[in-house]
Amino acid sequence: MRKPVFDGYFADPFLARFDGEYIAYGSGDPTVPTRGFEALRSSDLQTWHAAGTVFSGADPSLGNSYWAPEVAAAEGRFWMYYSVGHGIVGHHIRVAVADSPLGPFEDTGVNLTPEEDFAIDAHPFLDADGARYLFFARDVLEADRPGTQLAAKRMTGMTTVEENSTTILAPDADWQIYERARLMYGRELDWHTLEGPTVVRRSDGYHLFFSGGSWEGDGYGVSHATATSPLGPWHHAPLDRADVLSSAITGLIGPGHNSVAALPDGTDVIAYHAWNRRRTERQMYVDRLEWTADGPTVVPLEFAPSHVPVPTDTRR
Repeated sequence: MRKPVFDGYFADPFLARFDGEYIAYGSGDPTVPTRGFEALRSSDLQTWHAAGTVFSGADPSLGNSYWAPEVAAAEGRFWMYYSVGHGIVGHHIRVAVADSPLGPFEDTGVNLTPEEDFAIDAHPFLDADGARYLFFARDVLEADRPGTQLAAKRMTGMTTVEENSTTILAPDADWQIYERARLMYGRELDWHTLEGPTVVRRSDGYHLFFSGGSWEGDGYGVSHATATSPLGPWHHAPLDRADVLSSAITGLIGPGHNSVAALPDGTDVIAYHAWNRRRTERQMYVDRLEWTADGPTVVPLEFAPSHVPVPTDTRR
């Protein structure tokens, strides 16, 4: 039986290790107007404590819905990538910066996706050659399966990106349907959703984890694609269900939106959220991620008392 590692609402968990301790950044309850983000801290990935507010938000005119923060260390500072919008409307990717991983973060005034109608779930990826890429999710209407797709841009600095973006992955299966006959942009569409991209590099190439479907439902889950370069082409075999995280695999309700970290022996772990049984909170879980001939699979994580994990190196 899997148990959450923290008793409280903590969605879209991004797991990192800074200054010798683990820090998780996440989203709050979307039904409650929020201003910014809180974080959790841990020395061993087992016992977590609230770290308080690390970002108090940007200009109120940008909205009061803050989603899915991720933090990267560079140039002696810490850079938070996140989206903000008005409810589910008008989200864009922005950047905040701090001198400490626990903030206070301050918005830089930069919108990294001004050309998009809707952009969420920023994931900054650092490759082995030092190149950086910003992965995110965006709305695309003119497609075989209209909805939210995954895209990426080359980063030219911590607050700058190239103008052009590359489509990384589009919906390819019915399990990724968010809602049929959904009214979006003045049109009634069978709306699909891919979101929450996370990229790691391993010896056999690049691996993209992504969530699909409706975050509110049982069918939400995580699948996996592969490529030989960060901008693809990415390969994902169409399946009839999520194959990395799902309710059937974990016994949890709607598991998804993950990040990946690694133990000293090279074993990977995956952090993600799932609903509690009353469906009142999305809570954070951590499992072991195993690589098999059929792809990555998850198993419950158990630590020996002296086993202290360390973070992933996405360039390995």
